Amino acid sequence: MCTSPPPTPPSRGPTGDEWRFETITLPCEWVEDYHPGGYHPVVLGDVLNHYKMVRKLGHGSYSTIILIPLRNGGYIALKILVSDLSGSTTELRLLRHITKVAEGTRHITQLLGEFEHRGPNGVHKCLVFEPMGPSVNSMVEELPQFNPRRQEMKVRYPPQMAKSILKQSLQALAFLHENGIAHGDFQPGNILFALKNLGPTPEELLRQEDVQADSISPPVQRLDGKQDKWAPRYLCVAQPLVPFTYYAEGFKVKLSDMGGAYFFTDPPKSPVTPLGLRAPEFILTGAVNNTLDVWSFGCVLFELITGQPLFCIPWSEMEDDDHILSLTAQLGALPDELFKHWTTSSLYFMSERKLFNCQLGGVAPGEEPLMLEHMSMEESFDRADPDLDEEEAHKVKALIRWILQYDPAKRPSPADILADPWFCEIDVEGDSKVTIV
Repeated sequence: MCTSPPPTPPSRGPTGDEWRFETITLPCEWVEDYHPGGYHPVVLGDVLNHYKMVRKLGHGSYSTIILIPLRNGGYIALKILVSDLSGSTTELRLLRHITKVAEGTRHITQLLGEFEHRGPNGVHKCLVFEPMGPSVNSMVEELPQFNPRRQEMKVRYPPQMAKSILKQSLQALAFLHENGIAHGDFQPGNILFALKNLGPTPEELLRQEDVQADSISPPVQRLDGKQDKWAPRYLCVAQPLVPFTYYAEGFKVKLSDMGGAYFFTDPPKSPVTPLGLRAPEFILTGAVNNTLDVWSFGCVLFELITGQPLFCIPWSEMEDDDHILSLTAQLGALPDELFKHWTTSSLYFMSERKLFNCQLGGVAPGEEPLMLEHMSMEESFDRADPDLDEEEAHKVKALIRWILQYDPAKRPSPADILADPWFCEIDVEGDSKVTIV
């Protein structure tokens, strides 16, 4: 190993020939994001502000989340923000605001404390939360009826379970909106299942090294062979607490990750809403209004009931065009007010608004226009063959149509949606009456 110390890396991701590390292919955070301003390097067994790290629960673009045992029994989840964000007070202000309202802790993951920690990559804000289980995005894969997996299986939540998840997450949105807050990143990955009581669980049953042999990466190695002080010795694969998750009758979920949230009175220029869940006015004009969460909820409603996303938009240079074409196919023509902001519409539509081409980026010289089969939202819903009778399927499709309106002023509020008869049919405060086969 080279003995001379490496230069301090830039406080951003690498470009060109600046890559520092050998590639790690496990599903972890990107090792190159360990630099000044980036992640705090953590290895299992580290002690941070008297808290010992025993298991990595998850990671995102701006944080890692670690399970911590308490000396007097019980556990907490520690969210360590990248240091670039630690000077930002928006998430913390929102969480403090929510904590003051007792009702909020029923629907939103509860903030228990906060502190700062100085490391090699800067000062990191550390937020203490109640520990939670896997996300709605991943828990469906763990349900016993899908294990072992068979090829013909449709992996989706049972209808009543999906309905309970949707109603509980909608209650969270209603609470936020009533307090003047938008979540900004409403998606299945940010809805978490509650756990069974972890209090009496011995620490050795929760330690990461005892879970799976492939949950820890090979040693992190620099390309130049030098010792790196900004990155950890190895990376940990996130290990959600699946065996300790409660998902039977009366299960609870909570909305998490307020990193993209904002007060209605102070909207961001660029919300972090996932691509396929973005409202059309945001795509075409950048407009941020109080109904962006509602649009996302309508898309998630379709996804949880059918097991398929309503708009599956892969990243590309033409992703906005791809999305708008999907919108018009599934929901109908854009209103004139929105269509006039679609600067590349002539690649796909004639002057009289007749679709002539679906090839992203337009028709190449000498090529014929591409035309694809178009299905409405209702046809896509029926083709997915959800486990609903005809009457209930009709109710759900009508509900999605009511939510996904092009005019934001006509979209219902979360409270309005909660009052819909379909949601009134299920009681999530008592037993959810969910049957796990």
